[in-house]
Amino acid sequence: MPHSTHIIIRSDDIDANGHVQSARYLNYAQHARWIAVAQAGLSVRKLAAAGLSPVELDVSIKYLRELVLGDEIDVESRFDFPSPKTIRTVQSLVRRSDGAVAATVTSVTGLMNLTERKLVDDAVGVWRTFLREPSVVDLPPLDEVLTPAEASAQP
Repeated sequence: MPHSTHIIIRSDDIDANGHVQSARYLNYAQHARWIAVAQAGLSVRKLAAAGLSPVELDVSIKYLRELVLGDEIDVESRFDFPSPKTIRTVQSLVRRSDGAVAATVTSVTGLMNLTERKLVDDAVGVWRTFLREPSVVDLPPLDEVLTPAEASAQP
């Protein structure tokens, strides 16, 4: 079940052509990701106190339909964990009035150790220690998660 965040398109989201400017799609997706992880119990302050910070490694947008002033959308966020180091989020921006998917945003993130300035080897494990409700972000049961050694041994 995806996590859903409701957003209403505002006047400052609109470009000269009368539709949502491209950078806003990224803002909507990022906002929805933060809402989901916050609802799962991830505290940015606690993460920072542990010397960690999320970093975006890759992001792509596929534009499918126009969004205009006053449109209401739900950003449906699905999380998966392709490796212990990374978290992938696939988000659909769905217009409420007709159910049309206006865009999909796919992002891959990791956790950076701010002292060493490198990605932690087990972002999934770190998330697990910081989350109160891991199911909100689709975190699989502990026995389904590959350790860093198991992941590197895969072909």
